[in-house]
Amino acid sequence: MAPVSSPTTITPTSPERPHPRPLSQGERGDQGRCKFRIRFRKAGDLRLVSHHDLMHVVERMLRRADLPIPTSQGFNPRPRIWFASALALGVAGLNEILEIEVAEPIEVDELHTRLARQCPPGIEILSVRLIDVKTSARVRRAFYRLPLPASIDDLAHRCETFLARSECWIERTRPHPRRVNVRPFVHELHFAHDDLDLALWITPTGAARPEEVIAALGLKDLLDAGAVIDRTGLEIQDELPPDTPPPPRIEAAMQESNTNDASAEVPRPTAIVDNPMSFDS
Repeated sequence: MAPVSSPTTITPTSPERPHPRPLSQGERGDQGRCKFRIRFRKAGDLRLVSHHDLMHVVERMLRRADLPIPTSQGFNPRPRIWFASALALGVAGLNEILEIEVAEPIEVDELHTRLARQCPPGIEILSVRLIDVKTSARVRRAFYRLPLPASIDDLAHRCETFLARSECWIERTRPHPRRVNVRPFVHELHFAHDDLDLALWITPTGAARPEEVIAALGLKDLLDAGAVIDRTGLEIQDELPPDTPPPPRIEAAMQESNTNDASAEVPRPTAIVDNPMSFDS
């Protein structure tokens, strides 16, 4: 009887290539962690791309730039990238903020060059800065600008009247119908002969949308005619002097009331049976 030969071990002849997928936090450890704050511009036709789609665009840019981006842990691991504030559809972002974490040390200039090469039309990398891995961008104020086709004579008076008010209730339909007082969220209004500048508080209790304030000033016709709102910048708390106070806690703007009164008059559907055991089998 012939002896049974041992199974043959096949040794690969080609060197092992790096793992193509992002590294998890457990795989990369804490050594070599680098975090960067990136300021970029999103304008042109890309302003019509939603925030969700912009996240996919950035992920694709990072893969093409061959950057080792770690992922979060859990059942749905995601690349460790963060946007300071989501940009509304149709609004151009002239100085947006993105933070990414890289699993390996890399120079700031090298990271800037790699990302700039992979930017699609409409995205431009403005600056890259190395930050502490425990730092997170907390937006204090958001600045917007509405270009005006022509000078509006009484717009300065409208701005003064708005700032002198204590309340400005608007109707919101998303995510459910309600009334919100947006006046406390408006910090500053500046009117020039060719544009309107807004400074809006970003607080844990909410924020005002720029189109709501513009409509309250009687300029909704400009938006309907195709005027584009520009978000000119975001004010980050850790980039300000240490004695700068955080955004105020706005209690008045939290007084919301549901305006969907008609739904209360509509009878709710009733169940066929009181409970699953209340019928005869």
